[in-house]
Amino acid sequence: MTEPALIWVVDDDEAIRFVLDRALSRAGYLTECFATVSDVVAALDSSQPSVIITDIRLPDADGLSVLAVLEERKAEVPVIAMTAFSDLDQAVTAFQTGVFDYLSKPFDLDKVLAVVARASAVPSVVPLASETSAPNQLIGDSMAMQEVFRTIGRLSRSSISVLLTGETGTGKEVVARALHQHSPRSKGPFVAINTAAIPTELLESELFGHEKGSFTGAHTRRAGRFEEAAGGTLFLDEIGDMPLPLQTRLLRVLAEGDYYRVGGRDLLRADVRVLTATHQDLQKKIAKGSFREDLYHRLNVITIELPPLRERSEDIAVLARHFLREAAKEMGLEEKHLMPETIRALQQKSWPGNVRQLQNLCQQLCVMAPGEQVLPVDLPAGLRDKDASGESGESWSEALRNWTRAALFSGQTDLMSTVRGEFEKIVLDAALEHTGGKRVEAARLLGVGRNTLTRKLNEFEEN
Repeated sequence: MTEPALIWVVDDDEAIRFVLDRALSRAGYLTECFATVSDVVAALDSSQPSVIITDIRLPDADGLSVLAVLEERKAEVPVIAMTAFSDLDQAVTAFQTGVFDYLSKPFDLDKVLAVVARASAVPSVVPLASETSAPNQLIGDSMAMQEVFRTIGRLSRSSISVLLTGETGTGKEVVARALHQHSPRSKGPFVAINTAAIPTELLESELFGHEKGSFTGAHTRRAGRFEEAAGGTLFLDEIGDMPLPLQTRLLRVLAEGDYYRVGGRDLLRADVRVLTATHQDLQKKIAKGSFREDLYHRLNVITIELPPLRERSEDIAVLARHFLREAAKEMGLEEKHLMPETIRALQQKSWPGNVRQLQNLCQQLCVMAPGEQVLPVDLPAGLRDKDASGESGESWSEALRNWTRAALFSGQTDLMSTVRGEFEKIVLDAALEHTGGKRVEAARLLGVGRNTLTRKLNEFEEN
């Protein structure tokens, strides 16, 4: 009869050790529990487990240091890391160090048992040297975001294609940048292009470049985004809007690994990792004949679905604090702080614009909220709860008036420039959000020229 697998549990919390010991024993495993890394090292002198489950934060050392000890002793033992303080950098570091899997506390015991079952069937693990991570850009304590962190961590050793899906404003480009930063191509460029924002007749040249004289207006040779991204990552946002003829050409580039500039004869190597994103249902587009199924399977090697903000309301507080801090820093204003009742009010909203909408709100509050503490009454009318009479509280114009009075009282200057710039940014962002990033349509709705809109957006990016 086969001997049950021996599982070591390493955690300085006695309650955690008890719960895991009990669950693993009931599942038929042998268990031993330890409180420190030094206890584990000492035990390795006389025994070797099938799997180690370890907390990352331990009294005497980082739990991940167990991996180095195992490697030194050539002990092929899968390690499952646990932590109550998870973020993207930590998840990536854990996977790059060589963990089998990564669990966030509080954990689901069924999931723990499933991971242990997989780990105990794995004959070996090969740790990799840890690398310094790029600054963390993703924020979230929710289970949904923890899963995104784990996926990015698992992908940190590869350069395979990833399709990012989710509603507009959920942060697909942020995830794409994180995938690039935590990949073997991180030292190369990250080039992003919104395929929906570029006229169809110009998109081919934008992607692949063109030779001088290849079409009217092509006065010089121009490198395309594939060339610009050489050695790095090319992010194609709103891939669902790409015209069919260009889908065919993109498929050939992905399949063959080379391409020609528009009007060119020199075969160029496509040394890029392609990441794509869409808010559309590509399966429905395939059924309608507007998206190539073979291209879909090329792009959809791995899918990361970004949850809408309404499904991770527990992240709203930490996201808002981050956005308020960043807005204050960018505009040179006093940092605002959300009162608990304000956070509760925000957590009850549907957020059709998702994280982008929350970010825009925080920028607005940084300018418009009259005091350091942001109250529910300081929220725009559409985000405020109605009072018993059914009327909303303070209007937008009243909020602006109150903010102006407070700013004047505090001695702030250059108010017209600050308000005008912030107003324009909010309006443009809202219009682009409404049109799904389509600049021509946004310009039409706002009653301005496309060149004016583009110029304003460039100004905001520079500032």
